[in-house]
Amino acid sequence: MYESLTSCKIALAVSTCEFVLHRFRDRFSDHDLESITHEETLEFLTTLTEGNKQATKRNRYAVLSAFFNFFINSSHPKLVTPCISVIFKKIFRRPQVIQWKIIDKETVDEIIFRTMNARNRLILELMARGGMRVGEVLKLTPADIDDRKLIIQDPKSGKESEVVYIPRKLQDRLKSYVRDKDVELPKKIFPISYNTAWKMVKNSGKLVGVALRPHDLRRHAATYASRSGTPIEIISEVILRRADLSTTQRYLGKVNEVEAIRWLENMYG
Repeated sequence: MYESLTSCKIALAVSTCEFVLHRFRDRFSDHDLESITHEETLEFLTTLTEGNKQATKRNRYAVLSAFFNFFINSSHPKLVTPCISVIFKKIFRRPQVIQWKIIDKETVDEIIFRTMNARNRLILELMARGGMRVGEVLKLTPADIDDRKLIIQDPKSGKESEVVYIPRKLQDRLKSYVRDKDVELPKKIFPISYNTAWKMVKNSGKLVGVALRPHDLRRHAATYASRSGTPIEIISEVILRRADLSTTQRYLGKVNEVEAIRWLENMYG
């Protein structure tokens, strides 16, 4: 599994390099490298990264910078890279790493326990136990329920489908809900809007005095798995269904003091 993740990273890096260098060739095909100025390079990169996230801006800048450094180190030692200046460092700086605040298991369990509405409770559990996005939960139909897993049709990744694994008890409750509500195969199990689901999650958090958002439950699923000893590759590929381990690591929030004490007590008694 780790090899497949590594291969995916390499493929993404190659794709980024090809994109940047092809655009660079199209823009400067009639220039000598030595004649390309800071201003022209800045204009090129600014146009190329307009509307992109900071991480994408940084990656594309890094590709072009590496391109010039390659020529300097291999055959043009007197070449001065046009990618180095204060303004480049500011515009194409590394993105700030966000460390999300994670809601502990006891709080999530209490939120679910105090949610009396069967539909709402199932939606919360699917996000907190299966790591599902709220949009994925709302798209579920009875046909998507398989043995110990759910099939996500047309997922965010662009794949044809993805698999979500859920606990047996949760699957049994989901099947019972479908049966009791007499949900037919082509229909959605939870026929509510995204905004309605969002408000429901927010109100559920208020039951225990927590500012809760749908994605907090997905992060909880990943973090609880990590704290329970699940390898990060499994969390990334199976629970979060991501290829980028660095993104998964940002999901795993900081350990607070209460958590640290509890885990030490569990380990050493």
